[in-house]
Amino acid sequence: MFLKVTDIAAAIGVDEKTVVNWVKTKGLPAHKQDDRYRINRVDLLEWATNHGITIPPELFAASDETPDRPLVSDALVQGGIFYDLPGDTPESALREVVSRLKLPRSLDPEFLLQTLLAREALGSTAFGNGIAIPHVRNPIVGQTGESAISLCFLKNPIDFDAIDGTPVTILFTLVTPNVKAHLHLLAKLAFLLHDQRFQTLLHRPGTENEIMTAVRELEETIIKK
Repeated sequence: MFLKVTDIAAAIGVDEKTVVNWVKTKGLPAHKQDDRYRINRVDLLEWATNHGITIPPELFAASDETPDRPLVSDALVQGGIFYDLPGDTPESALREVVSRLKLPRSLDPEFLLQTLLAREALGSTAFGNGIAIPHVRNPIVGQTGESAISLCFLKNPIDFDAIDGTPVTILFTLVTPNVKAHLHLLAKLAFLLHDQRFQTLLHRPGTENEIMTAVRELEETIIKK
């Protein structure tokens, strides 16, 4: 679950000093092992997402693993796309989101809501440009073995304390069967959201068919499965 500075630098296309500088001055969480920095993959992904840095999804699949690699498009079909969600605070909006998620019977919706809010308290999950990816520190684990991404468009812009100061109108929320699928989907989604044409479509917002078509095209061209 931990990455070396050299691995991160090579994957992103920066030098090792840049990564070390992120740790020392930009708040990238890390710990030292044998006098070298080691960085948790979840911490890296969350930090990079919040700082607008593109991380190749393949960085989150170690060479000795055979992780589940669900498609964003398939997960969106499973989770659904919803428009005009009410709410005027992060809590009220997330409550509406949770009410629409397909959750296992063993997972209490109120507990999930409080866990999402606790994660927001640690640091905003806002991606920037009016988009947020609320998620728990550990994955929301389902029982069916199917990964889901819920895409919700808010009726009212809401302040999620984003780094760029832009109120959020678009929320993506993940439900996954295991940690590896969670990491893989979160990385692919963040990577996909760096495509400006896709962001423009979301802010229009596009129809469900337009969004699904765009995601599938991006998976075939930009995101290597």
